[in-house]
Amino acid sequence: DACITGLPETTDDACYRAMDWLLEIQPALEREVFHAVASLLNLEVDLLFFDTTSTYFCCDEADEPVARDAHGLPTGGEGEEAARAAGFRTWGHSKDHRPDLPQVVVGMAVTREGIPVRVWSWPGNAADTALIGQVKEDLREWTLGRVVWVADRGFASQGNRRLLRRGDDAYIMAEKLRGGSAEAQAALARAGRYAELAGGLRVKEVRISGEERFVVCHNPEAARRDEAVRARLLARLEAMIAGSDKLTQTKRAELRGVISTKPGLARLLRTTAGGLLRVDAAAIKAEEKLDGTYLLRCSDPSLSAEEIALGYKQLWQIERAWRDMKQVIDLRPVYHRKEERIRAHVVLCWLALLLVRTIENACGDSWPDLRRDLEKIQLGSFTGPAGSFRQRTELTSAQHAILAHLELPEPARITELAPAP
Repeated sequence: DACITGLPETTDDACYRAMDWLLEIQPALEREVFHAVASLLNLEVDLLFFDTTSTYFCCDEADEPVARDAHGLPTGGEGEEAARAAGFRTWGHSKDHRPDLPQVVVGMAVTREGIPVRVWSWPGNAADTALIGQVKEDLREWTLGRVVWVADRGFASQGNRRLLRRGDDAYIMAEKLRGGSAEAQAALARAGRYAELAGGLRVKEVRISGEERFVVCHNPEAARRDEAVRARLLARLEAMIAGSDKLTQTKRAELRGVISTKPGLARLLRTTAGGLLRVDAAAIKAEEKLDGTYLLRCSDPSLSAEEIALGYKQLWQIERAWRDMKQVIDLRPVYHRKEERIRAHVVLCWLALLLVRTIENACGDSWPDLRRDLEKIQLGSFTGPAGSFRQRTELTSAQHAILAHLELPEPARITELAPAP
């Protein structure tokens, strides 16, 4: 309000000024919001989930490169900072499957209750493996105590694991199964008996090293899905290479190049010594062993194998956060060009998601359902010989319940009462 009040500019100009001001106070705002919400909701932050996504821009050109510091913020520096020069909207690995468009990278930390406690923005070419250091450094100021970080396999580099173990913290991370580390291959090959958890998930812990623990998880339902997907891929591959023996060597090479661009098909293909294309029976057998299986590595010695597996399963909370940011809160499309405005837009979307999650947790229902109920509250205008007034509709039982859960008073029944002149 202090930023907007009294401004002679247009509404758009006032909004831009407000967004610039919001970006200036972002660090203090995030810290105050977290502590306020943590006290209000009695948040548990022993598990903290972190992930990144990308959001693209429908423009033809990326931004001009500018020198940036290690946190991706623009500077006027030289040397090392100049070597990190990049535009904010630039090309990178698109998680929206739009590599043809410039993008920015957005990161978020979420609690086990689904509450988003912090958001970050980086240039569109920022790699996941390079971001953990800044995230850990930024959250260190919040004195959260001991935290177990939960992240997907995109962050499982040795450097990231070393960063997350600093202090008294620990991590739970997924490990790549295909082309993974020697430790991962040894963990998958180790025999052992599975323990079955609620919901059908089966887990077993295998000992590979003294510093880390490995938990192999098998989901029978996911295994059936993997088998069905592979059957469809296999049928597609067989159709593509049918009759390829009659093609010239050049045409077969072209077909092999097309298949190599499709990882799911390429894994099931082999080429004979004579250049013929065949289904790889050995690869299919190896894939069958991985059906429904994923591997977790954890640095916490006090957690049980069940707690490690269930902790990782809660990573869906951040996937849900990204889905709601993009589909409910409309992170995209972004109608801004300047970097500071784009960053402010991301912060506003984070604040909106924080509010949505707080409401959902209090009411025990999804925001779309709650919004549909609240939108039914209407305000009608009435005019007669005695004057005019505005009156809201009667509240339904569902609307009464929502207001009670949120500890909000009912809106006034009569407003803007004005006698006739």
